[in-house]
Amino acid sequence: MTRDHNTAGLRGIFTGETAICAVGQQATGLTYHGYDISDLTEQTSYEEVAYLLMHGELPNKSELDAWLADLKQARELPPSLIAILEKIPAHAHPMDVMRTACSMLGILEPELNFNQQLTIAKRLLSVLPSIICYWYWFSKTGLRINTATDDDSIAGYFLRMLYGHPPTAQQQRALDVSLILYAEHEFNASTFTARVCASTLSDFYSAICGAIGSLRGPLHGGANEAVLQLIRRYPTPQQAITGVAEKLQHKEKIMGFGHAVYKHVDPRNAVIKRWAKKLSEHTEDSHYYDVAEAIEQFMQEQKQLCANLDFYSAISYHFLGIPTALFTPVFVCSRITGWSAHIIEQRDNNVLIRPRADYTGPPRRQLIPLKHRK
Repeated sequence: MTRDHNTAGLRGIFTGETAICAVGQQATGLTYHGYDISDLTEQTSYEEVAYLLMHGELPNKSELDAWLADLKQARELPPSLIAILEKIPAHAHPMDVMRTACSMLGILEPELNFNQQLTIAKRLLSVLPSIICYWYWFSKTGLRINTATDDDSIAGYFLRMLYGHPPTAQQQRALDVSLILYAEHEFNASTFTARVCASTLSDFYSAICGAIGSLRGPLHGGANEAVLQLIRRYPTPQQAITGVAEKLQHKEKIMGFGHAVYKHVDPRNAVIKRWAKKLSEHTEDSHYYDVAEAIEQFMQEQKQLCANLDFYSAISYHFLGIPTALFTPVFVCSRITGWSAHIIEQRDNNVLIRPRADYTGPPRRQLIPLKHRK
């Protein structure tokens, strides 16, 4: 059988059905359970979107109040998990910390039956920010931060723990919008990993650990870190254009551009770009925005490649004071909602996911006994 290279990496191959998210409909769209991403980022909070993804409908006021109360109660770290976090060295990769902590939580609070899946999803949604912020502060300074706060907003909660004081309203909302944008994106690599694991009827934590492992890779979750490294190299927009042109001449990949599904525009880009612009007006590194915009325009003109969500997210997170090493863990704190929704959906109508492969090895051949092999 001849392999079709146009479908390498399963590009363009439909491997299942979902009611959770539609990506690339009418070439550019993105909806969560039918709601356009632009409307969600304008009119809802991340907590509402998390509820939507896991329940299929937006909450009313009483449902949201109960949801927020549950999330706040689930933030505290168990002592045994704290002990593990304090043993993880400062040089560890933060995504390894997230994966290890999730696995340990699965031992401490195991899923005994699938009726617990929504409770576990809420627990992970609440506790993942606690995990990464606790380890970050303890590993760097020895400080044991208090992870029990009364913040309604997960974005505000994360930034309070990171800063040591409450964020401004603009900072909180900027991160809130980013969490909405990253919350779900159909059958991407990490979500597909979670669904494959769930299809074996494995436990919830194993599926999430697999997803975290997939997101750890630089071709999936680490792109925004590479984007910031790129932008930091250039003091001015013109130097950035010259530098990127040289990279293109040497066939180097420019991270933050192009997408497996979006060929002309990533609908999330315009939203995060507006927030990057707002945040740039209150920082000493405002030139990063000008540099980024110059690179975006140059890549569009020269390569007809659109900037994806990661591109302006990189400088947005930098403007928010989030350490570069924590960019991808913040992605985890957002995408846990999409992963959870897909695990639940997979289990609701489960079929073991077992694709085939085109064999490209040698034809059938005769085995030569060891003593006769040369």
